[in-house]
Amino acid sequence: MSILVIAEHDNASLKADTLKTVAAAQAIGGDIHVLVAGSDCAVAAEQASKANGVSKVFVADNAAYTNQLAENVSALVVELAGDYDHILAAASTTGKNFMPRVAALLDVAQVSDIIAVESADTFVRPIYAGNAIATVQSLDEKKVITVRATGFDAVATDGSAEIVTLSQATDAGISSHVSDEFTESERPDLGAASVVISGGRGMQNGENFKLLEGIADKLGAAIGASRAAVDAGFVPNDMQVGQTGKIVAPDLYIAVGISGAIQHLAGMKDSKVIVAINKDPEAPIFQVADYGLVADLFDALPQLESSL
Repeated sequence: MSILVIAEHDNASLKADTLKTVAAAQAIGGDIHVLVAGSDCAVAAEQASKANGVSKVFVADNAAYTNQLAENVSALVVELAGDYDHILAAASTTGKNFMPRVAALLDVAQVSDIIAVESADTFVRPIYAGNAIATVQSLDEKKVITVRATGFDAVATDGSAEIVTLSQATDAGISSHVSDEFTESERPDLGAASVVISGGRGMQNGENFKLLEGIADKLGAAIGASRAAVDAGFVPNDMQVGQTGKIVAPDLYIAVGISGAIQHLAGMKDSKVIVAINKDPEAPIFQVADYGLVADLFDALPQLESSL
């Protein structure tokens, strides 16, 4: 059995989600190859070759893959697909963009957002905003799968896979990259941070999110928000944690003034330790919290920062 993992990277370096996707591939079992498609991505390919359990890394280094356009990447994957039983990618913005196209071109059903592997054809995935867990079996000859990276631990980087350069390049010519807009912050990226502190509707306004900044700085944490806080205009939507925002699983998640709607819980309940601060003792967030503090956040946060 052979498995192709599509690497998640920014051309300059490999992202941790790739190592977690390789972990899912290891759980399936078989010969694991990784595809790094990008431009000037030799460093990312070298990092991918060190992933434990990977025997070969294919590098498609071409301007057509600079921005991971779905039309171009999917065509490349389909060209390689004949040799593989399983094709895996992280359920990231990039993976969600091109993998459904791969599945359609191969005429198979995609298995999305898996959080566990039961066997080579049976997988576990959340449904209904994470409120239920489904075990699904795929009878397709080729399995096209996206992996929720928070469900797996990254493999070690002690491997030494062979690196093979691919000469073919496909530019479908039906889409183009226009521009990128990035939010610059000195704090860790929300999706990769080991500590996250998030504010909800209870913060009352955007100015009060400054109460989280001192704590975040002392903990080296990223700052997130609930959908309610984003919808209310307190903070920009790139801070949203939840099913329609970012899925996070840090070592420590601190939820401040967040009631704990299903949509939000779906985005953070895999965190190792969850701390909730809310003045409502009946708030649903306390059902998933490891530690809960029933208190007014405007009293609790200054005390917490002072203690830290």
